[in-house]
Amino acid sequence: MRLMFRRQRGVTLLESMIAIVLVALGVLGILGVQLRTLSDTQTAVRRAQAIRLIEDLSERMKANPAALTTAVLTNYTAGWGAISATPPNCATSTGCAPTDMALADIAQWKANVAATMPLGDAAVFAVAPSTASNVRTQLGVMISWRENEREGADAAETQAYKAPFAQPTVSTGAASGTTTVSCPDNRTCHLQYLQPTLRCMPYTAGDAANPALYCP
Repeated sequence: MRLMFRRQRGVTLLESMIAIVLVALGVLGILGVQLRTLSDTQTAVRRAQAIRLIEDLSERMKANPAALTTAVLTNYTAGWGAISATPPNCATSTGCAPTDMALADIAQWKANVAATMPLGDAAVFAVAPSTASNVRTQLGVMISWRENEREGADAAETQAYKAPFAQPTVSTGAASGTTTVSCPDNRTCHLQYLQPTLRCMPYTAGDAANPALYCP
């Protein structure tokens, strides 16, 4: 009887250690799923923030009475990085002309992008109209922020996993056909296009009783 008890010594301890290992593996698996879910949620939240920032730029352009003219539209374009020139102050009593208003808008908007997104940056570029009639110039807006996706087991797996999160290189539609905008390395990007408009006003010179709309 005593010999049987001696042989069973340590069995309970071994079973406890195995149970602890199994529980630990289960907890690690749950943590991995939670981290993956958190990463995907953060990517969705950042992309929603990028969409709202682009909508903000669109509203700023709608408030500019001549956003579609070439001089004003050019001032709304900007490359990666902060605006180096000092933007005009449009908060004065005299206000700003449409061209200066565009410079102030893009400088303040890019500052908002940098403050809202982690390592946030943006590039705004003009897309040349097609040869079809009544097709206006569009603005392309690409916002980038710090990448939050996992690394794969090798370079091929990492590239395949990250492909949906980054936009490819896009052409600005310049006459030369060589000007492009690319998503920076180790960044997640969102690309969207805006259609600038002109503000119309009543035109009563022809018939005051039946005014038409005039868009300069």
